[in-house]
Amino acid sequence: MHHTPFSEYRPRNVLCFLGSVDGFQDLLQAAKDAIKDFATDFEIDMESTQDAPDVRMSESFAVFWDQVHEDAWHQHDVEAVISHGCVVYVVGPHMEAAEAPAVSLTALRLVERLLAAGATAAKGESAGVAHGAARWRQLAQEAEGAEPGAATRACRLAFAKRPLTDGYYLSSVGFHLVGLPEVFVRSNSSVDELALSAMIDSVADEMAADGVEAVVARYGAELKAINEYEEDDFKYNPFGGVYFFTGVH
Repeated sequence: MHHTPFSEYRPRNVLCFLGSVDGFQDLLQAAKDAIKDFATDFEIDMESTQDAPDVRMSESFAVFWDQVHEDAWHQHDVEAVISHGCVVYVVGPHMEAAEAPAVSLTALRLVERLLAAGATAAKGESAGVAHGAARWRQLAQEAEGAEPGAATRACRLAFAKRPLTDGYYLSSVGFHLVGLPEVFVRSNSSVDELALSAMIDSVADEMAADGVEAVVARYGAELKAINEYEEDDFKYNPFGGVYFFTGVH
């Protein structure tokens, strides 16, 4: 089902949680409890965690907000970022392709747990994506108890970002967090970005269901290594990218 990676690098989930002023100890304890209860391969990054606001967060979230889902975030989510008083980082284990969906499902459960415990905002650092609290909860609920394909899709929507553009392609970043290559679709001025994003998501669904090689063959696409990021960058996808030269559908 999984093709040979282009690199020995293995991706990992990096999660950032914001808390309220005076909420640091409770948020930190909630993270520790979640790790003990079910996220045993995750750990708190104490070097980056701090009982103080981070002045970079407003700008970071502004860039990270999901721009595809209509109700991905609201003004009160923006205000929660502005008024935050502490930051907790949690990192997951390095993942092989086959285990990535299950590990990312644990990461999504961890986001839901910490939001319930008082986190005021959350973002995924590995692909640079953020959602509002309600959208995070919705994705976690969609994944909970779902059959594997639907759970993997919810995790992909939670932790991957699209569309990014280089002027020539629109693409995803973060599909490595569910063990898939990124998808690159030729940018077309006659098709809007939301439609191309839907194409990217459709291809990802097909790859998850049928395998990467089958989808590459089906569309005459090309699977190749991605060189936009260094191999030690969280956004680097060792499973490569699938490039579509003549459209998808």
